[in-house]
Amino acid sequence: MPDWKLQDAKNRFSAVVREAMAGYPQRVTRHGKPAVVVLATADYERLQRLEDANAPSLQDLLLAIPRGGGELRRLTVKPRPVDF
Repeated sequence: MPDWKLQDAKNRFSAVVREAMAGYPQRVTRHGKPAVVVLATADYERLQRLEDANAPSLQDLLLAIPRGGGELRRLTVKPRPVDF
């Protein structure tokens, strides 16, 4: 994946977008460190679907609650003042 300095990416944004749309994600650096990646919408949506597919279900989350008959620790939080 090629790196673009931020200023170069701004000056040649059309080229950055063209390459991303051709299926080649483009990394933009800021102060020499990776900042963002420009990628085609189709690639982004594919990644979103993969992330959603790997998300745990409510059932998985509920089954992951520790069992053992112990008491749950309650938080000690002061209630906020309410004005009527």
